Amino acid sequence: MRTSLVATAISAALALTACSPSVSTDTANKTDSTKTMAVKQTMNVLLEKSPLDYQAPQFDKIQMDSYEPMFSQGMAEHAAEISTIANNPEPATFDNTLVAMEKSGELLSRVSTVFSALSGVISNDEFLRIEAELAPLLSAHNDNIYLNETLFKRVEAINASKAKLNAEDQRLVDYYYSEFVRAGAKLDDAQKTTMRDINEQISSLQTEFSQNLLASFKNDVIIVTDKNQLSGLSESDIASLAQAAKGAEQEGYMITLVNTTRQPILSSLANRDLRQQIWQKSAGRAMDTNGPVLLKLVELRAQKASLLGYANWASYATEDQMAKNPTAVLDILDRLAPQALVKAKVEAADIEEQMKADGLTGPVQAWDWAYYGEKVRKAKYDLDDSQVKPYFELNSVLEKGLFFAMEKLYGIHFSERKDLPVYHADVRCFEVFNQDNSSIGLFYFDPYAREGKGGGAWMGEFVTQSFLFNEKPVVFNVLNNVKPAPGQPTLLSFDEATTLFHEFGHAAHGLFSQVKYPSLAGTNTARDFVEFPSQAHEDWNIEPSVIANYAKHYQTGEAIPADLLERVLNSVKFNQGYDTTEYLAAALLDMEWHLIGPDAKITDVAAFEQQALAKHGLDYAPIPSRYKSAYFSHTFAGGYSAGYYAYLWTEVFAADAFTHMQKNGGLNRENGDEFREKILSIGNSKDLMESYVGFRGQQPDTDALLKRRGLVH
Repeated sequence: MRTSLVATAISAALALTACSPSVSTDTANKTDSTKTMAVKQTMNVLLEKSPLDYQAPQFDKIQMDSYEPMFSQGMAEHAAEISTIANNPEPATFDNTLVAMEKSGELLSRVSTVFSALSGVISNDEFLRIEAELAPLLSAHNDNIYLNETLFKRVEAINASKAKLNAEDQRLVDYYYSEFVRAGAKLDDAQKTTMRDINEQISSLQTEFSQNLLASFKNDVIIVTDKNQLSGLSESDIASLAQAAKGAEQEGYMITLVNTTRQPILSSLANRDLRQQIWQKSAGRAMDTNGPVLLKLVELRAQKASLLGYANWASYATEDQMAKNPTAVLDILDRLAPQALVKAKVEAADIEEQMKADGLTGPVQAWDWAYYGEKVRKAKYDLDDSQVKPYFELNSVLEKGLFFAMEKLYGIHFSERKDLPVYHADVRCFEVFNQDNSSIGLFYFDPYAREGKGGGAWMGEFVTQSFLFNEKPVVFNVLNNVKPAPGQPTLLSFDEATTLFHEFGHAAHGLFSQVKYPSLAGTNTARDFVEFPSQAHEDWNIEPSVIANYAKHYQTGEAIPADLLERVLNSVKFNQGYDTTEYLAAALLDMEWHLIGPDAKITDVAAFEQQALAKHGLDYAPIPSRYKSAYFSHTFAGGYSAGYYAYLWTEVFAADAFTHMQKNGGLNRENGDEFREKILSIGNSKDLMESYVGFRGQQPDTDALLKRRGLVH
């Protein structure tokens, strides 16, 4: 069912999180609007497949009024297709039921995919309005499919006789059977009515949470009128803040927040009062609007889980993941937490020594850590970001770093397609080819933060690879680097360069997919597997031949000095106590919110956060959770509820896999081709652990992760 593909794109863009479509219109208004809709449809480029190469969206022709009539028609068409499948008088077969479902919903999938992607990168008030109105309709449409008793009986019959099917077809049967059961297909009529109501509420609340957070990016800014307060920032950074203020019609300098508690700008700002103001603005944002929303969401999720026979939402959410249950998740998180905190407190002692040199006594505060941590880093490694950034210019990192590494690893190359339309002037489009010049797909690259764009970094798809439809992938990467003032280069930190490699790991997962059914293709895998390919690509950023090719001064072209590069690489494990602790705090907070039962009544968000972290020994004030609950979009607006642990879970796989490849020649085609064939190409068409063992020869070992994070030597 093509609409099942919409989920990944929507949650990644923090847009519509209830992602299967929905039927329904107000019949009283239908007659008056029919003629108008018909006129619009004749001009609506979303009505048919795009005529562009790879079915790339016609961004230059899509209008805001394109969406609503296409959603309405798409939902109606899909509902009719599902009805035909469910009521087919012929006995249920794999082809007339499951393959038919895969083929259904073409128009709805097309409009949903484009809308959800763009709502995350160029959102405006009209996007938000449509999104809010559609969320409950899409939720209802999803329920109309997965709670359809007649349709489920056909799926059950196919599941009972699946042994005669080939392995990939059996995998599709397993996928659909699980989707139906987990949606509530086995509930009685009264329970299904309750489920529909819960789903509609959850869908609307997730959308509300996302929109509240998007509004906070616009509203929760810090305006500085005295340039002297910006001491510590480079002139280029100050110019960017001035440009941001001008764009928002503000006087002075505007500091916008990224979607984590920690703000990168804090590492440079000397003014402690301003640092505290920024941190407090970050930590407290969206609480008034999203506090009540998340409390209701947690309650509803617990009720839904109970209705389906689970003790809590975490048990429900992890059942179809690699972890299988919350106990397995908590086991790994709680084993790492003490080690991380011990290392973090050693780091805190070093920081407090630096603070004393500035005349500050007392323990380090959360808004001090980044600034004085940078001083410690400079002292330990004689390293200053202002020295490093000139060697990490964006285009060089992308083309001479990432593209170079991907050619060495996979034999692929990239050709920019300036003839294809893009959705924003900052976006670039590349066609991707194999070594023999056979085409793979398209890759869009969107590097800069801007108003109306969600925070963070992610990958999405405009077209999902599928042999069933003979479609090649069209994928995109989104970053949120600060756009420099006109005429200035985009200079990245080493961490930002690593993020670029990380996100392309997701893109490679989508581009290299070689799967028949779209529901099983590309990144449509378990959450606690999908981050594995992305994290496995991060370390190619520090491969010596890659750095030698791209880390060159943007003005002189000189390679980064060997001693500076050595200091950069040695500093990679710096502050890992902090980094690991803040991540574990967020992952455990996510789990604790979803371990509560249906009868629990929580009224104080901040108190719950403190108690949850204290339970696991991570209530350490200098290191707050990477996300506080009110802006924890992964868990309350995206697809990672009771699943944020996945980043660490998959890092175990990534560290183990990279160590394995390093022992077998490192950056070469043999390693790349094997990783591509056994991991990246299979999507969810095979058992994921079996696929990993097929690549690695054994299950992953945690030793490589501990070494990667510097928690053991």
